[in-house]
Amino acid sequence: MPESYVVSLDTHRNLVTAAFQARGFTAEEADASARFCELAAWHGIKTHNALKALHLDEHFGSGNKKRQGCVPGAQIEKLPSKFAASEKWNANRKLGQATAFDAMDRCIELADKYGIGQVSVDNAFHYLWGGGYVMDAAKKGYIAYTNCTAALAEVVPFMGKFPTLGTNPHSWAFPTTDAIGFPIVIDWATSTVAMGRVQQFKREGKQLPPQAAVDKNGEPTTDPTQVAALLPFGAHKGYGLSLINEIVAGFIGGSLPTLRSRPEQAGEGEKTTPNFYFQVIHPDAMDCGGFARGRNQADNVKAVIKDILGHGNEGCLLPGQIEHQAAVASAKANGLIFTGAEVAEFRELADALGVTFDAAEAATA
Repeated sequence: MPESYVVSLDTHRNLVTAAFQARGFTAEEADASARFCELAAWHGIKTHNALKALHLDEHFGSGNKKRQGCVPGAQIEKLPSKFAASEKWNANRKLGQATAFDAMDRCIELADKYGIGQVSVDNAFHYLWGGGYVMDAAKKGYIAYTNCTAALAEVVPFMGKFPTLGTNPHSWAFPTTDAIGFPIVIDWATSTVAMGRVQQFKREGKQLPPQAAVDKNGEPTTDPTQVAALLPFGAHKGYGLSLINEIVAGFIGGSLPTLRSRPEQAGEGEKTTPNFYFQVIHPDAMDCGGFARGRNQADNVKAVIKDILGHGNEGCLLPGQIEHQAAVASAKANGLIFTGAEVAEFRELADALGVTFDAAEAATA
């Protein structure tokens, strides 16, 4: 089997849409999921593509027979807020991708009016790759941020023994396309690796980096088949960043981390859902006007980046550059690039759904 394939956008979209509609999601929700999965795959995000989205929904979402973590067709309830630039939403366990796209769009509307906008979301279902949503906003000219609590507590706190934190990603994006050709996107899980990366390496028979995970006995392991929990990156620093998400969620209405997505362990009245936080800033709201040598805001941002990458640092990468390079490769291939292992899973899914997944459309990349 070839190492990689190109799958057409239409083939991918039809399969993902069919998969979510088969689980009872509305056409609008299925379309949002397909849009998100395409965005992730287009930018080379292997840990949060369609296979991950379906895996999450199967185990913790609509597929959870005890208590659905994600409810097809759920409606968002917008709660009263005394602050004009801030909104509070009860997602009612709606599909995370659809909720996140709507929340980021609303933040943009608020930022256009007030200079800044934020949306806090309670009773959510994981939205997967936060970088996709902020990147989308940055391409439209905005500074954007989001964080969320991960679906499960899979990370051991610094100096701890038991996983009580999520992988809890932070995602920032900046409108730097005019300056450097792509948005700077700073997006990371607060664990050394995401659990999606563990699953990817397991599919592909690869080993994890050292100090990324522990086995059931709490001992470090690089074998993805033996992983019981993950470790925070940067010791106490990654721990602190992960803790931020849990505390922010606590202010919103978050569940106890160890009960998240585990309804079978939750007592009466306990919540088991993740939380989202979104923020968008209009660049004009930050412009103090005092740029050196008569530069405007855009010129100054470009000059700052040039200075950072100067002085012998010309070979350094900027966050978002790898994703941009993946997008360039996808555009050149005129489709989405997947590994042979991923294509095999897609074919299995297509067969189960009775959807056409023509191998002739999957040419070697």
